[in-house]
Amino acid sequence: MPTILGQNQYGKAENRVVKITRDGDTHHIKDLNVSVALSGDMDDVHYSGSNANVLPTDTTKNTVFAFAKEHGIESAEQFGIHLARHFVSSQEPIHRARIRIEEYSWERIATSGGNSKFIGADEVRHSFARKGMETRVSQITYDGENWEVISGLKDLTVMNSTNSEFWGYVKDKYTTLKEAYDRILATDVSARWRYNWTSDEQRMPNWEKSYEQARKHMLHAFAETYSLSLQQTLYQMGSRIINSRSEIDEIRFSLPNNHHFLVDLEPFGLKNDNEVYFAADRPYGLIEATVLRDGVEPKIPVDMTNL
Repeated sequence: MPTILGQNQYGKAENRVVKITRDGDTHHIKDLNVSVALSGDMDDVHYSGSNANVLPTDTTKNTVFAFAKEHGIESAEQFGIHLARHFVSSQEPIHRARIRIEEYSWERIATSGGNSKFIGADEVRHSFARKGMETRVSQITYDGENWEVISGLKDLTVMNSTNSEFWGYVKDKYTTLKEAYDRILATDVSARWRYNWTSDEQRMPNWEKSYEQARKHMLHAFAETYSLSLQQTLYQMGSRIINSRSEIDEIRFSLPNNHHFLVDLEPFGLKNDNEVYFAADRPYGLIEATVLRDGVEPKIPVDMTNL
């Protein structure tokens, strides 16, 4: 029975592009997930395999990154308009372009302020937390006499768009990573902290205030630490919480290093001055550690999967 070709389209889906706009010391983020779908005179490629009318999907990916530099990202809508117009007007066989964009919102982290004892705390304009992703968690254990309360959060996505380096590491014949002296530092914070309240005879902490304050100190430490490694930042986050909150004795972090790689724009005659990045979701470095009050024994499980 004869067959004919029906509706068809092709393109590159889920191009993660992060655009950093640097207005002096104040930075702005646009974080998009861009999917391109093109359709038009594509009968021959399906019937005979001829690619004469096919713009490679890799080219559509490159266009997304190049346009982030050339046109900027004023809004998701305007960026999509630029892309759709380009694909249809520049390629005769392409009659229709569909651009789907998801935008991930970030809010600026409010730091300690001008009275902070931490150097540079009143100058931070490059630290952000992703909106709408965080989940608060808690685990309460009681044996009839003693309590154990472990609280925390997961899926709190944070980013520093500068003030992060990574260099001086061990190198062997398999090492290809280049040393970085100005990089994006981003992670999805999973943290659990243990309270030293264990008995009804003790004064119970104000749980709401404690959570809010622990989260605040964690974010301040992330924003205000000039990072030479994610491990260093982790330790500063934990130390700030324990030094600021007497009711917390132990905190454990699991921090994936959400890598952002500079896109090579030279093939398009463009210079990428730490502006356009490819956000890779995997593989990722995974940094985990516990920070304790001096003299306290660790009780939070090393594997926090089931917490």
